[in-house]
Amino acid sequence: MNILETVDDPALFGGMFPSKTWGPWRVFLAALFAIPMDDDQCAVYSHHTGRETPPNEPFREAALICGRRGGKSRVLALIAVYLAAFRDYRPYIVPGEVPTVAIVAADRRQAKVILRYAIGLMRSVPMLEALIADELAESVTLTNGVTIEVHTGSISSPRGRTFIGVLCDEIAFWRNEDAANPDAEVIAAVRPGLASIPGSILLMASSPYAKRGVLWNTFRSHYGRDGARVLVWRGATLEMNPSLDPALVATAYEDDPANAAAEYGAEFRSDIAAFVSREVIDACTPAGRFELPRQSGVKYVAFTDPSGGSSDAMTLAIAHREGETAILDVIREVRPPFSPEAVTRDFAATLKLYGISTVHGDRYAGEWPRERFAEHGVKYALSDRPKSDIYRDCLPLLNAGRVELLDLPRLATQLVNLERRTTRGGRDSIDHPPGGHDDLANAAAGALLLAKAPGPAPARFTRIDIFSR
Repeated sequence: MNILETVDDPALFGGMFPSKTWGPWRVFLAALFAIPMDDDQCAVYSHHTGRETPPNEPFREAALICGRRGGKSRVLALIAVYLAAFRDYRPYIVPGEVPTVAIVAADRRQAKVILRYAIGLMRSVPMLEALIADELAESVTLTNGVTIEVHTGSISSPRGRTFIGVLCDEIAFWRNEDAANPDAEVIAAVRPGLASIPGSILLMASSPYAKRGVLWNTFRSHYGRDGARVLVWRGATLEMNPSLDPALVATAYEDDPANAAAEYGAEFRSDIAAFVSREVIDACTPAGRFELPRQSGVKYVAFTDPSGGSSDAMTLAIAHREGETAILDVIREVRPPFSPEAVTRDFAATLKLYGISTVHGDRYAGEWPRERFAEHGVKYALSDRPKSDIYRDCLPLLNAGRVELLDLPRLATQLVNLERRTTRGGRDSIDHPPGGHDDLANAAAGALLLAKAPGPAPARFTRIDIFSR
């Protein structure tokens, strides 16, 4: 049976995906699996793909760019069940291999939404429910040996697996502070696992975000191109789900047009740009330098990003100036949960090792940093720049190669992931992306700017790098 026959069969999913409200989705499935379409369906296909010619063979890869509440999670679940239960993989599997449908998302909670939909579909059909051999919190195993399971957007988890399908949910929002481009790295890691199974599918689904990453690159390369090997489908929320209240979408456009155009209109945002490129950060990073010891005759400065210990990390950066270059010497990061009092005490001790009696920071944490640092003999001075201005003023130094960073992947990733947004008033704002962090980046940029403050340049000296943590 093809997938559309399953949604029309009363003994299977008949009635769950009616044509009146799921019409565009049925055309998407027809395109993905190369099922013949009539003239009306071909018109829908052309509207959402920019292509004129219907496909004559199924796609191995597809990108689904859809507004929120458009129904993509349920469709991904349907595809997962179809791949797992309606195909025979025995000719392609060697003993010990487990053919797997992987549902990949930024975190397990997000991925489990689709898994629950998939299990719900199977439990609602007696003949499919009989296929369930084992159900766990993050996977379901069928009697045919196929497993549907949850994965996170991690570079390591897909390796060594055999996939019949990889369904990537909300890929435009994947964040991983241990990788600058987790979406690209995960996609590269799963492709070999799909290669040995004929008819396997890699499906990337998301509402769009900034014009970068795998989803944007796939859209730019394949949308509207007949014969392109990757199917790209773009649909606004109300196009894909006409049952949604239009007033909800209209209100969203009134409140924030740019955000609503991405969330509900399936348009990539043009008001968000990358702050700095990976190439610039790499050029400013001496390989293998993790920390520098204190040198006599050098004036050091410090910047801290305080935290209450429950959600964000608390960070400290120490830097100095050498000629026209600001050099980062020390970075400290303590991730939650932690005791702010204990971290402040440890940071104060580090500051004293470098002869620093004043540390700068922002106003975010109120009075407690000033009081806690004072208890340990360190003055806490408020920065005269907000965080966005710190990043803005640090960018020319980075682009000119007039700073030296430390070779710390999380620092590099946070700097690369910073976003420059144009507000409705026309002002630029620089901050971390949704779901991201910039505690290390904030402390480092603040310290480097302090080191570059006007004043006589210290004499040059012979520096000894520390090459191990």
